[in-house]
Amino acid sequence: MSSVYLQLQEPRPRVQQHWALWELGFRPFYLLAAGFALFSVPLWALQFSGLIQAPLLRGSAWHAHEMLFGYTLAVVIGFLFTAGRNWSGQATPTGRPLMLLAALWLLARVLVLTPWTWAALLVNLAVPWGGAWGLWRALKRGSNRRNYFFVGLLVAMGAAAGVLHLNLMGLLQLPTGLGLPVALDIVLFMIAVMAGRILPMFSNNGVPGLNAQRKAAVERASLGTVLALLAFDGLGITGLPLLALLALAAVVHALRLLLWQPWRVLAKPLVWVLQLAYAWLPVHLALRFGAQLGWWASGPATHALTLGLIGMITMGMITRTALGHTGRPLQAGPVELLAYLALGLAAVVRVFVPLLWPAALLVSVQISTLLWVFAFGLYLWRYGPMLMRPRADGLPG
Repeated sequence: MSSVYLQLQEPRPRVQQHWALWELGFRPFYLLAAGFALFSVPLWALQFSGLIQAPLLRGSAWHAHEMLFGYTLAVVIGFLFTAGRNWSGQATPTGRPLMLLAALWLLARVLVLTPWTWAALLVNLAVPWGGAWGLWRALKRGSNRRNYFFVGLLVAMGAAAGVLHLNLMGLLQLPTGLGLPVALDIVLFMIAVMAGRILPMFSNNGVPGLNAQRKAAVERASLGTVLALLAFDGLGITGLPLLALLALAAVVHALRLLLWQPWRVLAKPLVWVLQLAYAWLPVHLALRFGAQLGWWASGPATHALTLGLIGMITMGMITRTALGHTGRPLQAGPVELLAYLALGLAAVVRVFVPLLWPAALLVSVQISTLLWVFAFGLYLWRYGPMLMRPRADGLPG
């Protein structure tokens, strides 16, 4: 009987242990993003608290630049290289080309702290444009024209970085809306597109019988309002037209979220973290509406977008996609849950404490920084080893 039983057992695939960091884009870039998040935000908090001297990019400019073109861009490239392989059926950069792009990303983080402004400009252009080239080659070989616009968005991010650097160098006199705000709008559009594609699917897969919906009219309005906001920011349009657009966009994106039934996904952390992140989008729009009217400062609106939406949705994606693409079950354990809760609380503290109690701004920065560090420290502890090791199921990638 025991011999029959043994014959029926299928041998588990034996995974050959080796250094797997350069086998797919998410591995090095998620690791770089999380490590940089752990380093750069405390550095900014120390600078904001007056404990260290400001770097070359003075004041909040360095912090904003690095969180967008450092942390966020690393997650975007890692995600697009990984998704691009699935979309096209073709290889995205691996091995030495991937090493080169990661090295350029690291070099860019160093150069912005030096007096070598031209070198910083060129390398900060090379990273998104190099990412665009790597993605485009895979999409072109796979005839996947549907996702070409992601290549265009990476190119646009590089252009926005170039405008920002030239402005800071005093060599180009263009509206500030053509730098950081437009780059943030580009990231916002990427998130809006991907959220519409994956959040209903993830929600329905995670909660059987949920029936999260996509309505064509709501989808068009959601993406259209974000594109309009990008145009308004690029052209410097303010006043009543901007107020009307912000109000419409807030309503449309809130309706989009409601169609996904977020109140029914609370038992699935890998799902609710993404839906909770998306909830910060209408909050951001509403807070920006109030800031335009002078009801409060612009900081809460900015951090609802950056820490709330971008911070939480990237954490949700770098956990979910890392689990899936390392051959592990799509299940969030205590580590993931703690990281999600810490990051969500960091966003609440950073957005609403200064809004309700402006005198507590410094304290809110310090508390939210500690929570941010805790969240990304957990991520590196849990995911660092798996990002460097081969897939648990023995498959390539």
